[in-house]
Amino acid sequence: MKILNLKMLTLFFVSTILLVSCNDNDTVNTTEPITEEQAIVLAEADDVSDEVNNVIDDFFIETEIVGKSENAEKTEDFLPCLTKTIVLTETTKTVTFDFGDGCELPNGNILSGKINMSHAINIDIQSLTVSYTFENFYFNELKIEGGNTIVRVRENENGNPQSTLTMDVKIIWPDGDYASREGTKVREFIEGYDTRTFGDNVFLITGRWATTFKDGTVFSSTIIEPLRREMACRFIVSGVVELHKQDRSGMLDFGDGSCDNMAIFTNDSGEEFEVTLRGLYF
Repeated sequence: MKILNLKMLTLFFVSTILLVSCNDNDTVNTTEPITEEQAIVLAEADDVSDEVNNVIDDFFIETEIVGKSENAEKTEDFLPCLTKTIVLTETTKTVTFDFGDGCELPNGNILSGKINMSHAINIDIQSLTVSYTFENFYFNELKIEGGNTIVRVRENENGNPQSTLTMDVKIIWPDGDYASREGTKVREFIEGYDTRTFGDNVFLITGRWATTFKDGTVFSSTIIEPLRREMACRFIVSGVVELHKQDRSGMLDFGDGSCDNMAIFTNDSGEEFEVTLRGLYF
């Protein structure tokens, strides 16, 4: 009986240890932490949609506010290297932005290929839904496939133009790696919409989205402090994005508004790293 009781006591003790161990493991991160390199890639990939959306937003500002002729095939004071073709029916407008073999933006990024955009004709409505697709389109050396939908309002509660973008695109690197992105971004056009100077456009961006890489790794991104994008600068100048990869997380802080390629990445252990946004492909 003493031997039996000893065995039962030992079993109870071992079981208790295992139970406590399992409960402790519930709070332990089981995946590799988000690295500075991964944070940089995610941040730089955001530039793709921002640049493209700025071109589209500027087109609407040109036609709706400034009142330029919609029949012009070239937008001389917008981007001289951009050819714009418009086809009208009784109910729809189709616009093709042709960047040719390379059209350089004021911040040095180069677009090539075509963006095909369409929307219903109704210039009097406050809100307009626009869909667009990419045709052999490149952002610097990155190929972009897929399409997006934008809901534009001429004036939000602040009196500024605003676009809500639903993303569903694939970004392909020159070495064959790729990332698919799905989610939503809201871009408020806060400065420059009343001029024809492309480089003075400024946006505040909010939203959340998921990025899935070739190896199946999924990152989710949520803007917790609005990103400030000045089109005269190659990089986002301020704002904070929260990143998640399964049970790991991190914060990417783009700074105080200075136009530079520096940001601060903080992992879920509280460690801070100064990172350099390469701008290699962006």
